[in-house]
Amino acid sequence: MAILKVAQIGHPILRQKARPVTRDELHTHAFQSFIDSMIETMHDANGAGLAANQVHEAVQVCVMEVSDNPRYPYKPKIPLTILVNPVLTPLSETKFENYEGCLSVPDLRGVVRRHVELRVQAWDRHGNPIDAEVRGITAGTYQHECDHLAGALFIDRVEDPRTLCTWKEFARQHEARFREHVKEIVEHYGS
Repeated sequence: MAILKVAQIGHPILRQKARPVTRDELHTHAFQSFIDSMIETMHDANGAGLAANQVHEAVQVCVMEVSDNPRYPYKPKIPLTILVNPVLTPLSETKFENYEGCLSVPDLRGVVRRHVELRVQAWDRHGNPIDAEVRGITAGTYQHECDHLAGALFIDRVEDPRTLCTWKEFARQHEARFREHVKEIVEHYGS
């Protein structure tokens, strides 16, 4: 395992569409080590998730985990999740406003509208099928990470650029109100 270098906004890899992973490739020692390194990198950077594009590999893999994360103390817990070749399908047109940040866009946050309910179809790291539903703030995290695999960043989805702010100003000006918003979403939709 190794801590990988995270690509920053402006690097072309972040705008590349990731290619699907084959089962043979997934089962190699090298690919399993790459997934372990992605997890270690995510943990080291206190990320809620990390997509392969962000560590300079344009393959359809992302990892997520939220457990007492200092960058996102208000996010509901997400157990360690690895998605290979994910497909997200909205279960309704209902959306919520989510203040997002990104390891590849340092010190910037902004409001993005995300679907509140999704069907997730993918493989896990061993090639076993995943077919699950996710809701609420967790659904936002899934969409954020899967956007990376399509070559998109959260800033592409910010509808009102006046919501963009530094992390420091988010904490000062917006976090208390956003925590209440998160609480309402969790009460209504679950995680």
